[in-house]
Amino acid sequence: MSRLRRRTQAPKPIYNSQPPPTLILLDSDSDSDSDYNGVCCEECGSGENGAELLLCDDCDRGYHLYCLKPILAKVPKGDWSCPLCSASNNVKKFPLIQTKIVDFFRIQKPSDEVQTSISDTRKRKKRSSSLLTPKKKSRKLLPFNPTEDHERRLEQMASLATALMATGAQFSNELTYVAGMAPRSANRAALEKGGMQVMSREDAETLNLCKKMMEKGEWPPLLVVFDPKEGFTVEADKSIKDLTIITEYVGDVDYLQNRENDDGDSMMTLLSADTPSQSLVVCPDKRSNIARFINGINNYTPEGRKKQNLKCVRYDLGGECKVLLIANRDIRKGERLYYDYNGLEHEYPTEHFV
Repeated sequence: MSRLRRRTQAPKPIYNSQPPPTLILLDSDSDSDSDYNGVCCEECGSGENGAELLLCDDCDRGYHLYCLKPILAKVPKGDWSCPLCSASNNVKKFPLIQTKIVDFFRIQKPSDEVQTSISDTRKRKKRSSSLLTPKKKSRKLLPFNPTEDHERRLEQMASLATALMATGAQFSNELTYVAGMAPRSANRAALEKGGMQVMSREDAETLNLCKKMMEKGEWPPLLVVFDPKEGFTVEADKSIKDLTIITEYVGDVDYLQNRENDDGDSMMTLLSADTPSQSLVVCPDKRSNIARFINGINNYTPEGRKKQNLKCVRYDLGGECKVLLIANRDIRKGERLYYDYNGLEHEYPTEHFV
């Protein structure tokens, strides 16, 4: 008996003549055969029903025919690429043209008054931090430090625009409230089960500074790249200090009960209330920022925890819930960003995360 190296796990009879070019047959005792033992479906995590398990010709990852969307009725002829590799091959890069990037992200021309305000805030933070004694040093959040090279910042923004276009989402840097979903009045931090951390005035000023900088085209030093295994993911484009605000997690706000059967993979808890019907989630499938493309980490393994370089924190800011992704250690240039999707709640099964 033999098996197909790049088509299915199902045993097949040896061909009497030369097999089709896309089917590479291996004897069951072949050394190379061991490379494909234990292949599991990327969607359901099971290696059962081998006759229905299809292997990608680009990355060799497995998918059950019935787990794909849309479902495949039979093994396709010729080469087959999985959804991630297909997306990679079909990604259309956003043009590196300043006017198009400015329009896409609605970048505002900075006025002298705003520039002075940003500069004064930065100086004030430097002065205040220099007066702190080591024993009383407070763990304050830091604003991101934009890349100085203007052209490089355009490349960073273009990489995010590419990812948003590929996923059919619009750019937004704020929580959005859409008719038919949860209204803004439902976002009340006081409803949080057990209470929520209140953001200090100084940290709120830092968050506001970050948003003002982004409105003027001074962006976090982040680059969105496509990986065949992880999909769109985010890399640090320069070194980032511990406690730096990376981004706020944004998107449409909805009641959790409305999304319990949603197959979206990027929803984030916004409010975990004592009364389940009042719990809220952030849904970034239609409107989002770079947070959507930062990957959750497998916090069930030591290797996964080592990769984690961000923490996900929910804050009470002026009575409303906010979710921030914050550096939890110094991050090197080129390092990919990962956060513990569970946060403190441990609500989500992350054993199949990267």
